[in-house]
Amino acid sequence: MSATAATYDSRHPLLTAIVLALLAAALNIGLWWGGNYPHGPDDWHGKISGFAVSFFQRYQSPFKQSYPSDEEITADLKLLHRYTDHIRTYTMQQNPQVYRLAQQQGLKVMAGAEIDKRLENNEREIELLIAKARAYPDTITRVIVGNEVLFRNDLTPEQMMAYLDRVRAAVRQPVSIAEPDYIWLKYPELAQHVDYITIHLFPFWNGVVRHNAVDAAYGAYTSIVQRFPGKPVVVGEIGWPSNGDRHEYADPSTSNEAIFVRDWMNKAKAAHIDYYLLEAFDQPWKENLGEGRTGAYWGMFNADRQLKFPLTGPVVEDTAWPWKALAASLLALLPMILFARRFSRFKLVGRFFFCALIQLACGLIVWAATLPFNFYLSWVDWTMLTLLFPAQIAILAILLINGFEFTEVLWRPTWMRHAGMLKPDHPDRQPFVSIHLACYNEPPEMVIVTLDSLAALDYANYEVLVIDNNTKDPAVWQPVQEYCEKLGKRFRFFHLEPWPGYKAGALNFGLKETAPEADVVAVIDADYEVRADWLATLTGYFHDPKVAVVQCPQAHREFEHNAFRRMTAWEYDGFFRIGMHHRNERNAIIQHGTMTMVRRSALEGTGGWSEWTICEDAELGLRLMHAGYDLVYVDELMGKGLTPADFKAYKSQRYRWAFGAMQILKGRWNWMTQKGPLSAGQRFHFLTGWFSWFADALHLIFTLMALFWTAGMVAFPQYFSLPMQLFLIPVIGFFFAKAIFGIVLYRARVPCGWRDTLMASLASMGLSHAIARGILHGLTREKTSFVVTAKSRRLGGSNFAAFAPVREELLMALALILCIAGMALSFGTRYIEGTLWMIILAAQSIPYVSAVIGAWIAHRSGDKAG
Repeated sequence: MSATAATYDSRHPLLTAIVLALLAAALNIGLWWGGNYPHGPDDWHGKISGFAVSFFQRYQSPFKQSYPSDEEITADLKLLHRYTDHIRTYTMQQNPQVYRLAQQQGLKVMAGAEIDKRLENNEREIELLIAKARAYPDTITRVIVGNEVLFRNDLTPEQMMAYLDRVRAAVRQPVSIAEPDYIWLKYPELAQHVDYITIHLFPFWNGVVRHNAVDAAYGAYTSIVQRFPGKPVVVGEIGWPSNGDRHEYADPSTSNEAIFVRDWMNKAKAAHIDYYLLEAFDQPWKENLGEGRTGAYWGMFNADRQLKFPLTGPVVEDTAWPWKALAASLLALLPMILFARRFSRFKLVGRFFFCALIQLACGLIVWAATLPFNFYLSWVDWTMLTLLFPAQIAILAILLINGFEFTEVLWRPTWMRHAGMLKPDHPDRQPFVSIHLACYNEPPEMVIVTLDSLAALDYANYEVLVIDNNTKDPAVWQPVQEYCEKLGKRFRFFHLEPWPGYKAGALNFGLKETAPEADVVAVIDADYEVRADWLATLTGYFHDPKVAVVQCPQAHREFEHNAFRRMTAWEYDGFFRIGMHHRNERNAIIQHGTMTMVRRSALEGTGGWSEWTICEDAELGLRLMHAGYDLVYVDELMGKGLTPADFKAYKSQRYRWAFGAMQILKGRWNWMTQKGPLSAGQRFHFLTGWFSWFADALHLIFTLMALFWTAGMVAFPQYFSLPMQLFLIPVIGFFFAKAIFGIVLYRARVPCGWRDTLMASLASMGLSHAIARGILHGLTREKTSFVVTAKSRRLGGSNFAAFAPVREELLMALALILCIAGMALSFGTRYIEGTLWMIILAAQSIPYVSAVIGAWIAHRSGDKAG
């Protein structure tokens, strides 16, 4: 460790680590406490005026023809009688035994007949209502003919008034119809056909914020009383849901339900209002009745008949929060201590930041694992949860990996493994370098520029092998051969046709032709111009026998005045300024196939270039690490090449890298997962370094699932419900966190302005689909074609043809835009889950839209230079 780094170490690193971990744990507990801050509505004492009740148990439903037994209804009635003397029912044909059982328990019933468009069913309901009212005159004290029939437009007011008159003539009990308050104002003639007015008051469905809801309900009640001064007014339904979908400003939660209900009951008691709370018990089967998920959560008791909130004392949103907070803190405690102790060289703020990130991840895991049990989930929901929960764990893992890079880059005192240029050796001490330049169908004028730069090297002991493999047209390769002859015996040209193994095959051929005295093999691409001091200032590292590789950044030229080449050049630069330094700290850099030098004995001793993977350079670097060698990274621009010519070439190159990475991952899996020559840091980087690319693959899979689910919600809302916040919040948080990490690191490490930073981000995001395809194909296939990245512009094509390289991305973007439009038309902004889902769809579209924009920029750039 350097002296600078030591100044940030604590004299007691373990104690400091424990303190930091405990501070992060305390912050976690504070956040849980803040989210469950006790609320204190006025206490409620005495009997509740009444309950609207459905007796279906948790897993019962009228849709499944599954009804409660006498024993279950009796148990419910006994429970309710502890809180009230009055209940309200809605239908006569379901559970007709309720009235007999209510009589046995001494409860009074406001009995309701179910009236709708089914006229024959209406007759049966009315006949049974009349019969039960006559049979139980002391139990059935009020009668309701129809529940929100006019609100649903099932029948006309005239039809309902005829039903009301008929029932009033047949029973002794007072008769009414139950409708929202505005229906009575719309059809005031209804009052002439009832004995009392029954109104439903739902400030929640009016989108009223909870703290104004009781006043809103009371205002609606008094307006009805004033409009119909001669009629008694009963509030047939009033309540607040404890869970489900937010509606405008109305937020469903246990504490909001508790506060609303307790405040309303006290208000109603003072004003002598007769009311029935909706409802006694949560009814999970109501979730798909047009109210969204909220319909299942209006009970004062949950579906397991447990009281959701106390009627006296403060109200807490989640009574189990202390255990959840403790579990999250304990889950994170050891990882936080280990991190803060292991990386005590980081600045204090960096250590605390990452400890807080670990704690946040563990808190989200506990939250995500426990939240589903607050809902009445269907098998579809559980299936979705089962599929997406591992993805959420993967998202958190990727976030932590990105966060570790973020922390180390921003808050390390200095790079521990920093390497720079060395003083040139005397020619007598210079290692002999064999420079290998593999070509395939490259424009000869481009290769000649590279050869000129090699001829100008300020180095005595080197040779250049130009290996052209499988170029068919002699007009392409023969000018290069002739130019090599002009440059002298130091330059040797080989034309191979046919030749297997792609670039690795050509390089292996070159290895056999290398001069016997060569100590180092250097590799560059055919489009690179190298600095004259490249070899002179770097080959000195090979005097250390442990060093096998000296790698310089992959840099670019001639991009400043071309919009497409400029955005891609800065996109490449980000990895070499950020990621390579981060990996270099643990001797785990990715070796690149250009601007690299390799110790010849190490290269030959470990098997040469691997022809089984299309990323032979990265595989060689890993193999040399496995053999115990060091790899040196020098962040100095010793050579510059050309960026890909167009978006097709840009995508093709990144697809090849992603596919090759998966070949390496599969081929060297044991090296990376089992303890061996590779250090823990090397295994970490080669396992997790590609996680961001896995995130692109997850992005594609999630997008396809989102398209399917959205189509289902729009076309078949009865089967496909809005995803819970459980699925949505971590995904949205990941998008924002990843974007923030990337932009902050770019601004800190990459020497470009804000515009170039944003354009580089656009270029990076535009590669997401190509990377995803490369990852998925690499995991499921053994081989793919090696496509050489075109560096000279392919001219021609209409504006429409500009989008040919991004056909799939364009279709995905259009599909997502259509889904957002469909969601907006079907759900609007009524539900917070719907709004969050549209935000996610919009975020999902960003990579695909970026690819389309990138392809258009590439087409319009007009790069004639090649």
